Amino acid sequence: MNATPTPKRCATGRHKGRAVNEVFRGVFTALATPMAVDGSLDEGAFTRHVQRQVAGGVRGLVPMGTTGESPTLTHEEHGRVVALCVKAAEGRVPVMAGAGSNCTREAVNMARFAHQAGADALLVAVPYYNKPTQEGLYAHYMAIADATPLPLWIYCIPGRSVVDVSVETMARLARHPNIAGTKDATADLTRPIAVRRAVGAGFNQLSGEDGSALSFRAAGGHGCISVTANVAPELCQRLHDLWEEGKLEEAIALQDKLTPLHDALFAETSPGPVKYAIAKLGFGAPCLRLPLVAPRPATQARLDAAMAALGLV
Repeated sequence: MNATPTPKRCATGRHKGRAVNEVFRGVFTALATPMAVDGSLDEGAFTRHVQRQVAGGVRGLVPMGTTGESPTLTHEEHGRVVALCVKAAEGRVPVMAGAGSNCTREAVNMARFAHQAGADALLVAVPYYNKPTQEGLYAHYMAIADATPLPLWIYCIPGRSVVDVSVETMARLARHPNIAGTKDATADLTRPIAVRRAVGAGFNQLSGEDGSALSFRAAGGHGCISVTANVAPELCQRLHDLWEEGKLEEAIALQDKLTPLHDALFAETSPGPVKYAIAKLGFGAPCLRLPLVAPRPATQARLDAAMAALGLV
Protein backbone atom coordinates (compact mmCIF):
# COMPACT_ATOMS: atom_id res chain seq x y z
CA MET A 1 0.00 0.00 0.00
CA ASN A 2 1.22 3.49 -0.89
CA ALA A 3 0.21 5.51 2.16
CA THR A 4 2.14 8.69 1.31
CA PRO A 5 2.25 8.85 -2.50
CA THR A 6 4.14 11.44 -4.48
CA PRO A 7 1.54 13.25 -6.60
CA LYS A 8 1.81 12.66 -10.35
CA ARG A 9 2.48 15.82 -12.33
CA CYS A 10 1.61 16.85 -15.87
CA ALA A 11 4.50 16.13 -18.18
CA THR A 12 3.98 18.44 -21.15
CA GLY A 13 2.09 21.46 -22.44
CA ARG A 14 0.64 24.39 -20.54
CA HIS A 15 -0.18 22.20 -17.51
CA LYS A 16 3.41 21.01 -17.10
CA GLY A 17 4.47 20.77 -13.48
CA ARG A 18 0.95 20.98 -12.01
CA ALA A 19 -0.33 18.05 -9.99
CA VAL A 20 -2.49 15.80 -12.16
CA ASN A 21 -5.30 15.83 -9.58
CA GLU A 22 -5.48 19.62 -9.85
CA VAL A 23 -6.00 19.53 -13.61
CA PHE A 24 -7.91 16.30 -14.24
CA ARG A 25 -10.99 16.71 -12.06
CA GLY A 26 -14.64 17.51 -12.64
CA VAL A 27 -16.14 16.79 -16.05
CA PHE A 28 -14.20 15.69 -19.13
CA THR A 29 -16.58 15.26 -22.07
CA ALA A 30 -16.33 11.98 -23.96
CA LEU A 31 -16.93 13.72 -27.27
CA ALA A 32 -19.32 12.33 -29.85
CA THR A 33 -18.20 12.84 -33.46
CA PRO A 34 -20.81 14.75 -35.49
CA MET A 35 -21.30 13.48 -39.03
CA ALA A 36 -23.04 14.66 -42.17
CA VAL A 37 -25.98 12.85 -43.77
CA ASP A 38 -23.60 10.87 -45.97
CA GLY A 39 -21.70 9.61 -42.90
CA SER A 40 -18.60 11.74 -43.43
CA LEU A 41 -17.08 13.83 -40.64
CA ASP A 42 -18.86 17.15 -40.11
CA GLU A 43 -15.82 19.19 -39.13
CA GLY A 44 -17.74 22.43 -38.71
CA ALA A 45 -20.28 20.83 -36.37
CA PHE A 46 -17.49 19.13 -34.42
CA THR A 47 -15.66 22.43 -33.93
CA ARG A 48 -18.86 24.12 -32.74
CA HIS A 49 -19.56 21.17 -30.45
CA VAL A 50 -16.11 21.52 -28.84
CA GLN A 51 -16.58 25.26 -28.44
CA ARG A 52 -19.95 24.72 -26.72
CA GLN A 53 -18.33 22.29 -24.30
CA VAL A 54 -15.62 24.76 -23.35
CA ALA A 55 -18.14 27.58 -23.00
CA GLY A 56 -20.24 25.27 -20.82
CA GLY A 57 -17.42 25.03 -18.30
CA VAL A 58 -16.27 21.43 -18.64
CA ARG A 59 -12.75 20.82 -17.36
CA GLY A 60 -11.49 18.81 -20.35
CA LEU A 61 -12.23 17.04 -23.63
CA VAL A 62 -11.84 13.42 -24.70
CA PRO A 63 -11.93 12.92 -28.48
CA MET A 64 -11.80 9.48 -30.07
CA GLY A 65 -13.04 7.32 -27.27
CA THR A 66 -15.86 4.84 -27.78
CA THR A 67 -18.38 7.70 -27.76
CA GLY A 68 -16.50 9.22 -30.70
CA GLU A 69 -17.03 6.01 -32.73
CA SER A 70 -13.32 5.29 -32.78
CA PRO A 71 -13.82 1.63 -33.83
CA THR A 72 -15.31 2.67 -37.18
CA LEU A 73 -13.24 5.72 -38.07
CA THR A 74 -10.18 5.33 -40.28
CA HIS A 75 -6.75 6.12 -38.88
CA GLU A 76 -6.75 9.32 -40.93
CA GLU A 77 -10.15 10.36 -39.55
CA HIS A 78 -9.07 9.48 -36.01
CA GLY A 79 -6.04 11.74 -36.30
CA ARG A 80 -8.07 14.50 -37.91
CA VAL A 81 -10.60 14.54 -35.06
CA VAL A 82 -7.85 14.75 -32.42
CA ALA A 83 -6.16 17.60 -34.30
CA LEU A 84 -9.46 19.46 -34.73
CA CYS A 85 -10.20 19.10 -31.02
CA VAL A 86 -6.80 20.48 -30.01
CA LYS A 87 -7.25 23.41 -32.40
CA ALA A 88 -10.80 24.21 -31.26
CA ALA A 89 -9.91 23.94 -27.56
CA GLU A 90 -7.19 26.58 -28.04
CA GLY A 91 -5.43 25.50 -24.86
CA ARG A 92 -8.36 26.53 -22.66
CA VAL A 93 -8.90 23.00 -21.32
CA PRO A 94 -6.77 19.84 -21.58
CA VAL A 95 -7.40 17.34 -24.36
CA MET A 96 -7.16 13.65 -23.45
CA ALA A 97 -6.96 11.81 -26.77
CA GLY A 98 -8.20 8.27 -27.19
CA ALA A 99 -5.40 5.92 -28.22
CA GLY A 100 -6.86 2.50 -27.56
CA SER A 101 -6.41 -0.60 -29.70
CA ASN A 102 -6.06 -4.34 -29.25
CA CYS A 103 -2.86 -4.04 -31.27
CA THR A 104 -0.10 -2.52 -29.16
CA ARG A 105 1.81 -1.21 -32.17
CA GLU A 106 -1.30 0.59 -33.42
CA ALA A 107 -1.94 2.09 -29.98
CA VAL A 108 1.65 3.32 -29.81
CA ASN A 109 1.25 5.01 -33.20
CA MET A 110 -2.00 6.67 -32.07
CA ALA A 111 -0.30 7.87 -28.90
CA ARG A 112 2.60 9.36 -30.84
CA PHE A 113 0.26 11.15 -33.22
CA ALA A 114 -1.76 12.57 -30.33
CA HIS A 115 1.45 13.92 -28.80
CA GLN A 116 2.48 15.49 -32.10
CA ALA A 117 -0.99 17.01 -32.52
CA GLY A 118 -0.70 18.77 -29.17
CA ALA A 119 -2.90 16.60 -26.94
CA ASP A 120 -2.27 16.86 -23.21
CA ALA A 121 -2.97 13.25 -22.20
CA LEU A 122 -3.89 9.79 -23.46
CA LEU A 123 -6.87 7.54 -22.76
CA VAL A 124 -6.02 3.92 -23.54
CA ALA A 125 -8.79 1.32 -23.39
CA VAL A 126 -8.06 -2.20 -22.23
CA PRO A 127 -7.43 -4.33 -25.37
CA TYR A 128 -10.61 -6.02 -26.53
CA TYR A 129 -11.31 -9.39 -28.15
CA ASN A 130 -7.83 -10.98 -27.97
CA LYS A 131 -8.08 -11.36 -24.15
CA PRO A 132 -4.50 -10.75 -22.95
CA THR A 133 -3.38 -12.02 -19.56
CA GLN A 134 -2.48 -9.59 -16.75
CA GLU A 135 1.15 -9.85 -17.86
CA GLY A 136 0.12 -9.03 -21.40
CA LEU A 137 -1.87 -6.03 -20.20
CA TYR A 138 1.10 -4.85 -18.18
CA ALA A 139 3.41 -5.09 -21.21
CA HIS A 140 0.82 -3.37 -23.44
CA TYR A 141 0.48 -0.32 -21.19
CA MET A 142 4.18 -0.07 -20.47
CA ALA A 143 4.95 0.02 -24.19
CA ILE A 144 2.46 2.85 -24.78
CA ALA A 145 3.62 4.77 -21.70
CA ASP A 146 7.21 4.56 -22.95
CA ALA A 147 6.26 5.91 -26.39
CA THR A 148 5.49 9.53 -25.42
CA PRO A 149 5.93 11.87 -22.43
CA LEU A 150 2.15 12.32 -22.11
CA PRO A 151 0.31 11.21 -18.96
CA LEU A 152 -1.77 8.11 -19.65
CA TRP A 153 -5.11 6.92 -18.22
CA ILE A 154 -5.97 3.20 -18.15
CA TYR A 155 -9.54 2.83 -19.41
CA CYS A 156 -11.22 -0.15 -17.72
CA ILE A 157 -14.50 -1.18 -19.34
CA PRO A 158 -14.90 -4.95 -19.03
CA GLY A 159 -18.40 -4.79 -20.52
CA ARG A 160 -16.76 -4.04 -23.88
CA SER A 161 -13.25 -5.46 -23.50
CA VAL A 162 -14.14 -8.64 -21.51
CA VAL A 163 -10.76 -8.63 -19.70
CA ASP A 164 -9.89 -6.00 -17.09
CA VAL A 165 -6.76 -4.60 -15.46
CA SER A 166 -6.68 -5.94 -11.92
CA VAL A 167 -6.01 -3.60 -9.01
CA GLU A 168 -2.69 -5.40 -8.47
CA THR A 169 -1.63 -4.86 -12.08
CA MET A 170 -2.72 -1.23 -11.90
CA ALA A 171 -0.50 -0.75 -8.86
CA ARG A 172 2.44 -2.13 -10.84
CA LEU A 173 1.66 0.11 -13.82
CA ALA A 174 1.30 3.21 -11.63
CA ARG A 175 5.02 3.04 -10.86
CA HIS A 176 5.63 4.25 -14.41
CA PRO A 177 5.99 8.06 -14.27
CA ASN A 178 3.67 8.54 -17.26
CA ILE A 179 0.79 6.36 -16.02
CA ALA A 180 -1.25 8.92 -14.14
CA GLY A 181 -4.72 7.49 -13.62
CA THR A 182 -7.66 5.39 -14.68
CA LYS A 183 -11.06 5.80 -16.26
CA ASP A 184 -13.27 3.35 -14.39
CA ALA A 185 -16.38 2.14 -16.23
CA THR A 186 -16.79 -1.00 -14.12
CA ALA A 187 -19.78 0.45 -12.17
CA ASP A 188 -18.18 -1.12 -9.06
CA LEU A 189 -18.14 1.60 -6.42
CA THR A 190 -15.81 -0.38 -4.17
CA ARG A 191 -13.14 -0.29 -6.86
CA PRO A 192 -11.98 3.35 -6.46
CA ILE A 193 -11.49 2.60 -2.77
CA ALA A 194 -9.40 -0.49 -3.55
CA VAL A 195 -7.35 1.39 -6.16
CA ARG A 196 -6.68 4.29 -3.80
CA ARG A 197 -5.56 1.91 -1.05
CA ALA A 198 -3.29 -0.01 -3.43
CA VAL A 199 -1.88 2.88 -5.47
CA GLY A 200 -2.31 6.00 -3.36
CA ALA A 201 -4.37 9.18 -3.45
CA GLY A 202 -2.06 10.75 -6.02
CA PHE A 203 -3.34 8.35 -8.69
CA ASN A 204 -6.13 10.06 -10.62
CA GLN A 205 -9.48 8.27 -10.86
CA LEU A 206 -12.21 9.35 -13.28
CA SER A 207 -15.57 7.63 -13.49
CA GLY A 208 -16.84 6.37 -16.82
CA GLU A 209 -20.43 6.08 -15.58
CA ASP A 210 -22.56 9.24 -15.56
CA GLY A 211 -25.28 7.83 -13.32
CA SER A 212 -22.92 7.04 -10.45
CA ALA A 213 -20.48 9.94 -10.87
CA LEU A 214 -21.43 11.56 -7.57
CA SER A 215 -21.12 8.27 -5.71
CA PHE A 216 -17.74 7.72 -7.38
CA ARG A 217 -16.51 11.05 -6.03
CA ALA A 218 -17.72 10.10 -2.57
CA ALA A 219 -15.63 6.92 -2.90
CA GLY A 220 -12.52 9.00 -3.59
CA GLY A 221 -12.73 9.70 -7.32
CA HIS A 222 -11.72 12.98 -8.94
CA GLY A 223 -14.29 13.41 -11.71
CA CYS A 224 -16.08 11.83 -14.64
CA ILE A 225 -15.44 11.28 -18.33
CA SER A 226 -19.02 12.02 -19.25
CA VAL A 227 -21.27 11.10 -22.17
CA THR A 228 -24.14 13.21 -20.84
CA ALA A 229 -21.97 16.34 -20.96
CA ASN A 230 -22.25 16.23 -24.76
CA VAL A 231 -25.88 17.23 -24.22
CA ALA A 232 -25.80 19.18 -20.93
CA PRO A 233 -22.23 20.40 -20.25
CA GLU A 234 -23.18 23.17 -17.83
CA LEU A 235 -25.38 20.94 -15.69
CA CYS A 236 -22.87 18.09 -15.60
CA GLN A 237 -20.04 20.36 -14.52
CA ARG A 238 -22.32 22.09 -11.99
CA LEU A 239 -22.86 18.73 -10.29
CA HIS A 240 -19.12 18.44 -9.65
CA ASP A 241 -18.81 22.09 -8.66
CA LEU A 242 -21.49 21.56 -6.01
CA TRP A 243 -19.65 18.49 -4.72
CA GLU A 244 -16.37 20.40 -4.49
CA GLU A 245 -18.12 23.28 -2.72
CA GLY A 246 -19.53 20.89 -0.13
CA LYS A 247 -23.13 21.57 -1.20
CA LEU A 248 -24.15 17.94 -1.00
CA GLU A 249 -27.93 18.33 -0.84
CA GLU A 250 -27.89 20.56 -3.93
CA ALA A 251 -25.61 18.09 -5.70
CA ILE A 252 -27.97 15.20 -4.92
CA ALA A 253 -30.96 17.23 -6.14
CA LEU A 254 -29.19 17.99 -9.42
CA GLN A 255 -28.19 14.35 -9.75
CA ASP A 256 -31.88 13.42 -9.48
CA LYS A 257 -32.78 15.91 -12.23
CA LEU A 258 -30.07 14.56 -14.54
CA THR A 259 -30.85 10.88 -13.98
CA PRO A 260 -33.65 10.60 -16.60
CA LEU A 261 -31.25 11.98 -19.22
CA HIS A 262 -28.46 9.61 -18.12
CA ASP A 263 -30.87 6.69 -18.34
CA ALA A 264 -32.18 7.69 -21.77
CA LEU A 265 -28.67 8.12 -23.17
CA PHE A 266 -27.84 4.55 -22.19
CA ALA A 267 -31.19 2.97 -23.05
CA GLU A 268 -29.49 1.59 -26.17
CA THR A 269 -25.86 1.07 -27.16
CA SER A 270 -23.89 4.29 -26.87
CA PRO A 271 -23.24 6.46 -28.84
CA GLY A 272 -26.53 5.93 -30.71
CA PRO A 273 -28.69 7.95 -28.29
CA VAL A 274 -26.15 10.74 -27.76
CA LYS A 275 -25.72 11.19 -31.53
CA TYR A 276 -29.49 11.62 -31.79
CA ALA A 277 -29.46 14.13 -28.90
CA ILE A 278 -26.66 16.34 -30.22
CA ALA A 279 -28.25 16.33 -33.67
CA LYS A 280 -31.40 17.73 -32.01
CA LEU A 281 -29.18 20.50 -30.66
CA GLY A 282 -27.83 21.29 -34.14
CA PHE A 283 -24.53 19.40 -34.14
CA GLY A 284 -24.48 17.22 -37.23
CA ALA A 285 -26.94 14.64 -38.50
CA PRO A 286 -28.11 11.69 -36.33
CA CYS A 287 -25.85 9.37 -38.34
CA LEU A 288 -23.73 6.49 -37.06
CA ARG A 289 -21.31 4.15 -38.77
CA LEU A 290 -22.55 0.59 -39.14
CA PRO A 291 -22.92 -1.76 -37.33
CA LEU A 292 -24.45 0.86 -35.02
CA VAL A 293 -27.83 2.28 -36.01
CA ALA A 294 -30.11 5.09 -34.86
CA PRO A 295 -32.07 4.53 -31.63
CA ARG A 296 -35.63 3.24 -31.84
CA PRO A 297 -38.55 5.70 -31.87
CA ALA A 298 -39.40 4.89 -28.24
CA THR A 299 -35.85 5.78 -27.18
CA GLN A 300 -35.96 8.96 -29.24
CA ALA A 301 -39.18 9.99 -27.46
CA ARG A 302 -37.57 9.25 -24.12
CA LEU A 303 -34.60 11.45 -25.03
CA ASP A 304 -36.88 14.24 -26.23
CA ALA A 305 -38.74 14.19 -22.90
CA ALA A 306 -35.58 14.13 -20.79
CA MET A 307 -34.02 17.01 -22.73
CA ALA A 308 -37.23 19.06 -22.56
CA ALA A 309 -37.48 18.53 -18.79
CA LEU A 310 -34.02 20.10 -18.40
CA GLY A 311 -34.83 23.00 -20.72
CA LEU A 312 -32.32 21.85 -23.33
CA VAL A 313 -34.82 21.88 -26.23
